[in-house]
Order: sequence, then structure tokens, then C-alpha cells
Amino acid sequence: RAQGPCGFRRVPNRCMRVCRASSILSSSQLLPSTGSLLPGRASPRPLSQQGSTHPRGGPAFALCFISVASLLQRGARNRRVIGTRSFASLQMASPNSKKQKTARAAASGGVRDCLAETNDRGEFKRVDAGWRRWISNEPDAEFPAEAGRYHLYSGYACPWANRCHCIIEMKGLQDVIGVSIVHPTWQLSRKGVDTHAGWQFKDPKDDPIPNQTGHGAISCEGCIPDPINKATFIRDIYELADDTDKKYSIPVLWDSKKKTIVSNESSEIVLMLNKEFNKFAKNPTLDLFPDSLTEEMKELDSWIYNDINNGVYRCGFAKTQEAYEEAYFKLFESLERAESILSKQRYLCGETFTGMDLKLYMTLVRFDPVYVVYFKCYGKRIEEHPNLWNFVKELYQMPEVKKITNIEHIKNHYFTSHPTLNVAAIIPARKDTDMTTAHDRNRFPGSFAYKK
Repeated sequence: RAQGPCGFRRVPNRCMRVCRASSILSSSQLLPSTGSLLPGRASPRPLSQQGSTHPRGGPAFALCFISVASLLQRGARNRRVIGTRSFASLQMASPNSKKQKTARAAASGGVRDCLAETNDRGEFKRVDAGWRRWISNEPDAEFPAEAGRYHLYSGYACPWANRCHCIIEMKGLQDVIGVSIVHPTWQLSRKGVDTHAGWQFKDPKDDPIPNQTGHGAISCEGCIPDPINKATFIRDIYELADDTDKKYSIPVLWDSKKKTIVSNESSEIVLMLNKEFNKFAKNPTLDLFPDSLTEEMKELDSWIYNDINNGVYRCGFAKTQEAYEEAYFKLFESLERAESILSKQRYLCGETFTGMDLKLYMTLVRFDPVYVVYFKCYGKRIEEHPNLWNFVKELYQMPEVKKITNIEHIKNHYFTSHPTLNVAAIIPARKDTDMTTAHDRNRFPGSFAYKK
């Protein structure tokens, strides 16, 4: 946050080292950061505009100027001011190196969680799900669609799992596919054996429990234990299936006949739930992924998933300032893009409610209560985007969506599960905004309606 002879505020570390080595930077020249264009970003301002003088130092001045100029040129394509110039799509760095993975595996006994999924640039790089099999109505299907055979291990806190649970409710599959709900706070799954912390099953009547470091008292209300395998942790389910990937995530779609995992990839589970169980569904005519909109939904998903759904995690789990800022500006650019679309039509695909609307909702409903603070997504809240906010209210007021939206589980999970981000498990005392007030989406044609 210092001013160097180059005349720019927030001189990068490399430039500051040159200045110190040349004895040009002095404590009297430390200035407060002002003129921020966005939260956390200061505007570079020439020295002449600030009324300050600076010792002249020929070679040192040149070194400082060259250093800053090269850094600014290198970073220019990664920096944008929302509403003034576009932020070009970036090619992300390659996934985690073998060396990184080996080091993490050795430290944790081979197990891992999403906090470990960063590359050499400090970017969060979500690793693909390891179980990708398919339930089908085909006569020779390995996993045929049957009532009572499959069980979904889910959680109210996880946006990916929550979406799968919501489609069970919307399609009317409650009597066809069972659902278990994990406790929102990660716990050490093999205390004394390794360092893995993950999802645990609890009875809703159990006493509140602390987080893995002994802080807090988090309620068990809303939990649904595992009636199939009587598991204590989600990790137990994976180990029953002889999993070798060792990332014990939710959702998990379980086959109780073959006693194995069918899939833990949410984007594929939702497709199975939407189509393959129609002969058992109470609402078989509801199609959240219509063939006629496949290409449009793919295009929407290309930026909604990368920049918004996963973008908040790329902000929150970034390990470098550069990685964080890239994710941050892309996130808010894409939120403005969604806001613009919804200013012209009722849903993302026009008049038709689709699975993409549900996918966007899962991030938006968590944004103000959690991501703004916890994942450092400081900027415009969703409540400050009139179309996004009314969109959230419309979806929340759908009975099936409201049933699976549990703000307490959401806040309890994020603020108590990652000691490296919030060691004392302090949950902000924020009064949640009422999502039951009237929305204005009726001004556009279209509605979420199906024959029950």
C-alpha cells in the first residue's frame, strides 16, 4: 500500500524490494488507500495528482518503473472494472501437480477434501467425481430403474447435493428413492488415524455437537440418519464400495441391491432423476432438461457453473491474491450477465423453468448469508440485484424448493467446517432477509407449472 517513485499506489512486492534496495522508499511516504473502484482494489494514481514530492534516483527510478510497468502489463488482462470494460476469458492453469498430490496424500493418509484442490498458482481446481455410472430403463442396464432400490445421501448445506434432493421432491419420487441428510458440520472421520474431516450422520434428537476443534455447539435438527447401511460417516459409504478416490463427497446415489455407489456426480444424478424414473414419478410430465433446450442450457452452464457455482469456491479456497482476484472479477461479471438476462425474461431459458434455474438458485440463495463474508465475495449482494433477488424469491416460494432450503444448515456448515478459515466456528449473527415477500417475476410470461 505504498507509493514509490513510479507514481503508483499499491506498489507490488517486487517493486517495493527494488525501492528499498535503492533507499528511495521511506515510511513518510506510506499513504492510505483511497479511490477504490471495487471493494479491495485501489486505483493507481500518478504522483503528480497527489501533491507529493519524491527524491529523484535515476537508475533506481528506472528499475522501479520497469518493474511496475511489466507487472501491470502482465496483469492487465486479468483486471477489469465492472461496468466499464470486459474481462476476457482466461485459460486456467493445469490441475494439481503430481508432486502436490503426493505431498497432500502423505500428510493426510491418502484422503483429501476440496480445500486441498489447488494448483501451483493457488487456484482452486475442483477434481472430477470418481463414480460415474448410470441408471437406465434399457432392458440390459447394469443399474435398472427400480422403486425402492436406490438411496440418495444428501445434505441441506451442499448446493450440489441439495439440487439432487430438490428434483426428487419436484418429480414426486419421495416414495421411490430414499434420502438421508448429513449433519452440516464436518467431523474427523478417523480420529487418530488420519486428518480427514467430512460429513457425519446424526439423529435429529441428538445433542448439539462442536466442530472438529471443539468449538461451537451445532444443532442436529434436520438430520436424517442412514437407514440402509447404518453408517456414521459418508466415508463409511465409500469404503463399503471399495472406493480408491478417497474424496468423500456428497451427493452419493447408492444401489442397495449391489451395495455400491452408482454416482457421486451431481450433474449426472439430476439427469437420471429427471428422466429414468418417470414410470414411478408422481409428476412424470415435469421435464427439467428438455431436449429442445439442450444446446441453450449447455451454453448457460459453460459460464454459470464455471464463474458462479464454482466461482464462489474459487474465491473462497484460492491460495494466492492473483487467483482470488481472477475468480472474483469473473464471478461478478457473470452475476451481472445473469441479472441482465433475467431483466428481459422470467427464466434463464425464457418462459420455461429448467434445471439451469435450479442450479443458479442453489448458489444465489447461499450468497448473501455465507459467500459474501466467508468466501470474500465482497461486492453487490444478491439483494442489490433486483432481478436476481426476485428470481430467488420466486423459486424459494415454490413448495418443493422451500422444503429443501435450510439456511441454518447452510450457515452452520460453511462457518464451522473449515478450521483453517474459521477456527472458532463463529457464525455471524445476521438476520436473514425474508424470502416470502412478494416477487415481481409475474411481469414476464411463463410459470413453473405441471400437472400433479
